[in-house]
Amino acid sequence: MHINKKTRALLGLTIFVFAGIAASHTESSTHENLKVLPKDISKDDLDKVMESYEKALGVECSYCHVKSKKDTLQWNYAGDEKPEKEITRKMMKMTEKINHEFFEYKMTYKPDELELLAVKCNTCHYGSPRPELREEKKEQ
Repeated sequence: MHINKKTRALLGLTIFVFAGIAASHTESSTHENLKVLPKDISKDDLDKVMESYEKALGVECSYCHVKSKKDTLQWNYAGDEKPEKEITRKMMKMTEKINHEFFEYKMTYKPDELELLAVKCNTCHYGSPRPELREEKKEQ
């Protein structure tokens, strides 16, 4: 079969365009409803950040998230049904503000940086979802 030059050029151009689109298409974030964490956070970094929160608060995913109504084997991470999720967002903003204002630290929410923070979840929570008030002992 003989393909003329115009058809060959058009075919080559088409392949070139689609290859360019495929190469430039980065993995888009599938994360929805991120209000404090960066919208472009990788899945791996997001998982590590969530694991650090689980450890610091001694909780599991179900503390802030609910299962999908369509498929109860899947989590609905984007849903805001639980008030604990909004409380967590406020706490994240609070620690971010403290670290920035008092320690001049800019939060990027990379898992490695969370260990370097002056103030982090575990500073108050110590593995409990509701930190206990610790009374200071008065020196006598």
